[in-house]
Amino acid sequence: MADRLSTREEPFPEVIVPVPLHPTRLRTRGYNQSLEVARPIARRFGLSTEPFWCQRVRATKAQLTLSFDDRQENVRGAFVASSAVAGKRIAVLDDVITTGATATEVGNALLKAGAKEIEIWALARTQLHTTFGVRSEYASEADAPQKKSGV
Repeated sequence: MADRLSTREEPFPEVIVPVPLHPTRLRTRGYNQSLEVARPIARRFGLSTEPFWCQRVRATKAQLTLSFDDRQENVRGAFVASSAVAGKRIAVLDDVITTGATATEVGNALLKAGAKEIEIWALARTQLHTTFGVRSEYASEADAPQKKSGV
């Protein structure tokens, strides 16, 4: 991730806000994986990390088996941001993005609180599978990886 970011030409955001965990999940897990990824990235590029500028105010279900639409509904309204974000250019950092529902909802909370600009950064991005009835994350079928014939 750091190597890819080091090639960017546009200015960096001022602040990294890691996707927050609900306090109950944080106590159970003992750490916030998005914060653990954000810290070394912030150090490398001279950015600040503000883990308390956005809070998860509602516990949500694990999203592993939820459909695309259910994932969006699951995190809707789950985050509230501090007024400290007003006028800031912010990178929301998530460890893994599947549908983008969580990171998008965090970004929306930050914008609602007055953030000037939001970028979504992630360490990894998954491909959606139809195992749980989740629809494709690709904008069109032309964007999706093509199946090889005869395999």
